[in-house]
Amino acid sequence: MTDFAFRPLDPLTDAELVHGWVTHPKAAFWLMQEATLPEVEREYMSIAAAEHHDAFLGLHKGVPAFLMERYDPAHVELVGLYEPLPGDVGMHFLTAPTDVRIPGFTRGVITAVMRELFADPATERVVVEPDVRNTAVHALNEAVGFRPEGVIQKPEKEALLSFCTREQFEAAVREAAASERELAI
Repeated sequence: MTDFAFRPLDPLTDAELVHGWVTHPKAAFWLMQEATLPEVEREYMSIAAAEHHDAFLGLHKGVPAFLMERYDPAHVELVGLYEPLPGDVGMHFLTAPTDVRIPGFTRGVITAVMRELFADPATERVVVEPDVRNTAVHALNEAVGFRPEGVIQKPEKEALLSFCTREQFEAAVREAAASERELAI
């Protein structure tokens, strides 16, 4: 059993919680620093109503701890910025701010997010487009198998377009497990 679970984000009941996360200084790259509670509620109501975009609340041991968005890059976020392939799925994730540091937590979150996305047999490749300045997320992405394709210009940011196939993800997870076993010896 995993410590992580997902449920659809409810824009009305979860907006206050998520507002605190997306406006926190640690979430600067989420680009919602100045958003009001009604604006966050409207944003996630829009996502809930969208055909090609979904938002999920991530739970750690039953407690809300992160946010995940899944989108179809052929219709959302990356339209015209790259040539999508069948089975491409776009992803964003954000861990909640906390005063309690759990070593390896964020890596556990992104691994759980990737497992959730690849649980759908139709998902062949996950696509991300983080801000080029977000070096922390670039390292996390690389740790789970993402490979940078190049820099693209989005309306709101300069982004590092990166891809991770199911095979790259599985290889990264195996490599991480092997490293952990070596450290335990």
